[in-house]
Amino acid sequence: MEHVNYKVAIDCDPAATDLKQVIFEHLKEKGVHITDLNYMGEGFYLYPDIGYHLAKKIKDREFDRGILLCGTGLGMAIVANKVEGVYAGVCHDVYSAERLCKSNNAQVITLGARVVGPELAKKIVDAWLLSEFEGKGSLPKVNRMHELEHESFHTEEQTCESI
Repeated sequence: MEHVNYKVAIDCDPAATDLKQVIFEHLKEKGVHITDLNYMGEGFYLYPDIGYHLAKKIKDREFDRGILLCGTGLGMAIVANKVEGVYAGVCHDVYSAERLCKSNNAQVITLGARVVGPELAKKIVDAWLLSEFEGKGSLPKVNRMHELEHESFHTEEQTCESI
């Protein structure tokens, strides 16, 4: 993975600490610039806080990509998608991980420690990190997602008084 130049952040809730360590060590050994945010170390144990924290760092461009782990990966994907400009998806197979990036241009992948084992998780993360957005036929769809997201986050009803 020498050609992976991304700055990658990883974090998890209490259900996935072992898997996080496996993936962290795996990517470190491959030379990936990865940072364990360890938000639990700051006293946050609920996946919404942990996932939101990482997604905000992606939005602020502190990291290019993020890996979030919990029991199923589902909750982390939901909360990461609450941050404007951040796109996350849960993947439990290699093909979906590739498509998450190639077709959807997602910066965050989520996995479930109760769903995938360590060896499969390594393959999934590798496939995702080695994938790049292809554009082509997916570009109009991704652009439409951006438009809908903007509409959702910036409705006309919002005023300074309603915030």
